[in-house]
Amino acid sequence: MTTQVTRKLMRVVFIDTVAEALATNAKLAVLTADISSPFFNEARARYPERVINVGIREQAMIGLAGGLSLAGYRPVVHTYAPFLVERPFEQIKVSLGHQDLGAVLVGIGSSYDDLPRGRTHQSPGDVALLDTVPGWTVHVPGHENEVEPLLRKAIAGDGRVYLRLSDKVHSEAIPLSDGFTVLRRGSAGVVVAVGPVLADVLAATSTMDATVLYTSTVRPFDHAGLRAAVVASTPNVVMVEPYLRGTSAHEVAEALGDVPHRLRSHGVRRDQEVRAYGSAADHDRLHGLDAASLAESIAGFFDGRSDGRENAG
Repeated sequence: MTTQVTRKLMRVVFIDTVAEALATNAKLAVLTADISSPFFNEARARYPERVINVGIREQAMIGLAGGLSLAGYRPVVHTYAPFLVERPFEQIKVSLGHQDLGAVLVGIGSSYDDLPRGRTHQSPGDVALLDTVPGWTVHVPGHENEVEPLLRKAIAGDGRVYLRLSDKVHSEAIPLSDGFTVLRRGSAGVVVAVGPVLADVLAATSTMDATVLYTSTVRPFDHAGLRAAVVASTPNVVMVEPYLRGTSAHEVAEALGDVPHRLRSHGVRRDQEVRAYGSAADHDRLHGLDAASLAESIAGFFDGRSDGRENAG
């Protein structure tokens, strides 16, 4: 008889971890903008000065996070990714970045987790947008077991951290690393899987002679790890990311600046907006992020049938 393991959603792990940390860290503050606020009702009753719901005022929420940081607190700021990164981006740039203040931003919804709510709740460009402001650490966990240690490390620090939570997870927790973890070694090329896309990447490359790297931390980017993998294999690099296609292309170029290489980027399409509901699996297929699409694209790239300049999907 097999034992069924109950798995928590990443969002639940986040809420539980923060609620526990509030009891032991008097300098921890939590800011919400209605989203998930009811889950913090008990914590708010205990620590009303440190658990604050601002309502639908995301710009004010980031400004308040900057003020709390100036006052010596460690603010954890939470809502849907588009309301956390895109809507208050000026405040992120000025109140946090320009003043060199720390905060932990925790987003849900990811690229297209909550399809019934439409485009307003989608944010495939969040990581690319944060890339325009220096000094951000970006975590993209692919398994719920990665969330707590990444979050506790972020709370204990003083820098600017974005934790991008997802409803899509892979089945096996990978030991955390600051850079890339080598899951397979091969000679045809290197495939990098970021967070939630791992299961599809492993399925797509199951019969390929490819090196597969995994990471849940994309910023800072592990230049040395990618370089070592390419030197030991073939300079064919495939980046598979669960957000805007090509987001890490500039990091690959920097890592391999003096190494002639070919790059294929997979992610959410840039050439058109997908104006459909459906399921996340439907959108994976539309963006070429499902296992079958990845397998066809990567195989063609490795064997020279395509040169990597065109986009897959």
